[in-house]
This record gives sequence, C-alpha cells and structure tokens, in this order.
Amino acid sequence: MKTIAESVLCRLDRGDKNLRANMVMSSGDYTVYPDSVHVSGNNAFMIVRNSEKRNLLVVASNAAKVPAGFSGEKIELFNGGAALVCELDAANAKALRALFPWCAPKSLRLERTTMGCGDRLGLATRGHIQACKKYALSPVLAQQSMRELTMTGRTFRGVVDDATYMVFECDFRDGYGADGDHLKKICDIDVALAAGMPMITLDLSEVMNAAAGDWNSDEINSAFSALPEKNRAHVKADYAGKSFVVGNHTVDVDELTAKRCAVMYDAALDFALEVYKHLQSKRGNEFDLEISIDETTSPTLPSHHLYIARELRLRGIEFSSLAPRFVGEFQKAIDYIGDLAEFDRQFACHADIAKSYGNYKISVHSGSDKFAVYPTVGRETAGFLHLKTAGTSWLVAVEVISRCEPELYRDMHKCALENFNDMLKLYHITADINKIPAVDSLSDAELPALMEMPEARQLLHITYGPILTSGLRERFFKAMHKFEKEYDEAIRRHFDKHISLLGVPEK
Repeated sequence: MKTIAESVLCRLDRGDKNLRANMVMSSGDYTVYPDSVHVSGNNAFMIVRNSEKRNLLVVASNAAKVPAGFSGEKIELFNGGAALVCELDAANAKALRALFPWCAPKSLRLERTTMGCGDRLGLATRGHIQACKKYALSPVLAQQSMRELTMTGRTFRGVVDDATYMVFECDFRDGYGADGDHLKKICDIDVALAAGMPMITLDLSEVMNAAAGDWNSDEINSAFSALPEKNRAHVKADYAGKSFVVGNHTVDVDELTAKRCAVMYDAALDFALEVYKHLQSKRGNEFDLEISIDETTSPTLPSHHLYIARELRLRGIEFSSLAPRFVGEFQKAIDYIGDLAEFDRQFACHADIAKSYGNYKISVHSGSDKFAVYPTVGRETAGFLHLKTAGTSWLVAVEVISRCEPELYRDMHKCALENFNDMLKLYHITADINKIPAVDSLSDAELPALMEMPEARQLLHITYGPILTSGLRERFFKAMHKFEKEYDEAIRRHFDKHISLLGVPEK
C-alpha cells in the first residue's frame, strides 16, 4: 500500500488523468480501481482492493492537512506526506460526499427515463453503471424497501453509502437517485430522508380501501353516504356519468364507479397530501414522489387510474411517477404472465392518462425480467417512464455463484428449499418447486442452467433473506468479492437487455 501511496505523492499536482496514467496501480496484494483516482487540492482519493475487501485510500502531501472527516489507519510517507487506509463506513462516505458532491444521490424528477436498480447486496452498482451509462437513462442506484432492509440486515444509510463508494469508484458524474421503496408510514419516510434518499415511493395499500373493489352497489352506496357531504357533491358533479377523453382513448365513469373510487381512494389520497406537505417541509422541491397503488389483487382499471390522477392534481400534489396494478401477473423473477394483446390495449390507455394529467412517469413495479412487455412500455410512454427492478441483481449473483462456487450454490439452494414455505407468506408466486430437480442429482456444470428455469429462479428469488442471514453469509460475500469482475459483467449484460428492449436510445 505504501508503494502505491508514494507513487501518488510524486504526482499530486498533475491532475486526475495524469495521475491515473502514471501512478503505481498494483503493489503486493493491493490494486487500485483506475477510475476511482481523484485529486482534490493537495490530496488524492481512490478505492483499492485486496483479496479480502475494498478500502478508501487517502493520500495527503502534508500529514497535518489530511482532509477533515476522514479516518483510518495512518501511513507516514516521504517529505512529510501521509496516507489513510479508510474503511468503507458511514463517516468516510459522508466526508467523501462533502468533498465530491456528485457522489450523493439527487432528485431525478426532471429526468425522462429512470430505472430503479434494486441492489440488495451493495455490490451491483458497478455493473448497473456500466449498463446505464450507455443510454439516455438516469439510474436509481440505491433502492430498498423496509422488507428488504429487514431481510438483508441493512439500513437506508448503508444502502446510500454503498452506492456512494461505487459511484466514486466508477467516476460516474451523470447523477443517480436513491429510493425509499414502498414506504407506508411517515416515520419510515423520515429515516429514508435522513439517509439522503430524495425519492420516496409511497405505498397506499394500507390506507386505501381495496376491498371495496369487490363490494356490491348497496355496500358502495352505504359507504359513500358516510363520506363528507362536500366529497359526495364533488364526486357526483365531476365524475358520475362523465366521459373523459385522454389521448386516443375515452374513459367512461358511471355513477357507481365514481362512488366506488371515492370509497376506495379518498382517505389514501388525503394521506398522500399529508406526505407531500411533509416532504416539502423536509426537502423543498428536491424530491421525487412516486404514488404506488400496485399492491392489490386486482388490476387498476383506467377509470380508477384517472380518478386517482385527477384527485392528486386537485389536491395540489406534485408527483413524479405513479404505479398502477396492471392486467396480468408481474410475478417475481420471471417474464410477464397473461394476454399480451390485452396488456397492450390497457397499458396504452394508462399511458394516455399519465400524459393528460401532468405528464408524470408510468412506473412499472416488479419490472425485472418482464421482457415481453418492455417494447410496449417503452413505445406507449415514449420513454417517459420508471422501471423498478429489485431481485434480478440478486439472481445474477446467484447465477455467478452457481458457475464459480458450485458447492456454495448447492448449500444456498438447500437453504432456499428449507425456507420456501415461510417466504410464500411475503411473496406471491405460483412456482411448482417440485419441478426443480434435486440439486445433488446435478453435476456442477448443470447448476447454472437452474437460473434459466422459472421455478428455480422464483425459489431463489424469494429466499434471499434466509440465505443472507444464515451461516452462508460470510461464504457468499467472500465469493462475491473474489468473482466481482464476473458479477459486474453479468449485471451489465442483464441490464443492457432490459434497457435495450425498452427502446431507450443510446447516448
């Protein structure tokens, strides 16, 4: 490490590019990530790795003038210089963002096409960047839900910090987002905001009356009569029996549908206003609010989508994106299940509603690996969209393990089987895992093919929590560190397929 640091010290005054071209990049067990080399004043910063982990290396020309906020093991250098070998922890990440502001997430509300990358491991950002930087697309590199944090033992702060280090490592200056995903309570939103997450996905599933979607007319009329008179008059005057022209579509709202929408959504929309005002008080206008109504058992009808969009606007809520529940099934880890022609027909109407009421982005949740619908999604939105992925980056890691560490994969597979039934309480999938061959009956060379089998993909997808919190955790992360280049390339290829099928233009 000292050899690397002293080679930096000799060239501190020559700028990033010259330093990268002429410094020692490898010494002993340590290697520098070339794109991570940055000069600020009389100091240089870079990410290094050895066979066990990654560190931040800070090199200062004067030992007394090491930048504030950084801490680590100190190495004395010639001519009074010094180096710090820093852990990739929260304090050093905060100091790095202060010195290099482009390492911090920002609001993407004005960006046309955005993509939630869903890195559950804190390891996929390098591959995500390699894929995304090729396209006219802004990535949300840090994205986690409360459920994912619980399953992985991470925190919102840790998720942002992991992205910070890799953004710095890749010299990615195009800007990226961070999303507190599927949050339902203001107290949880505050934790995400405190961690520097400018995007909040507000999940309205617990404050909307989804059951009313199946109520008969008497039940709807009874519940509607309990609403405030002002609400009832507004719904009758502005929706009941009305037709709304949106793009190439006409959305009819009969009286019962209007009442049903009020019963189902009014309380949730009032809560959305409360959250919106709270976000304004915390971040001014520098936030992205996504409204999520996709966590329901039945598809969002166009008439319901229109009601929600209009009522959000009438309440003065500025939102960046909205996630309906689309027709068909968006199950985890596999392609779209359903009638593609019907999906195309309904999605076109949803896209026209979005264009007609503020031109917000349609957000596609559980969007990983839904290759069959991507051309429609990209075409009908004209690229004004947000695609949310999550577990697919985890499954790419599993596939890499199956190729590179087959014995570890076998143990992960067995752990998944042991915990499958418990995870079904949290995730809706229809995989028949009895179709998966016994893992011990397969040769090492046959294991990677399991990640092309829908049933095995879904098995491993929903059991990431038990695997990552079991005794396999240390072995897993050691293997991922060892095979990071294989993982980066696999992620790049996988996300390139997602983005290209959406029709996102290259830069």
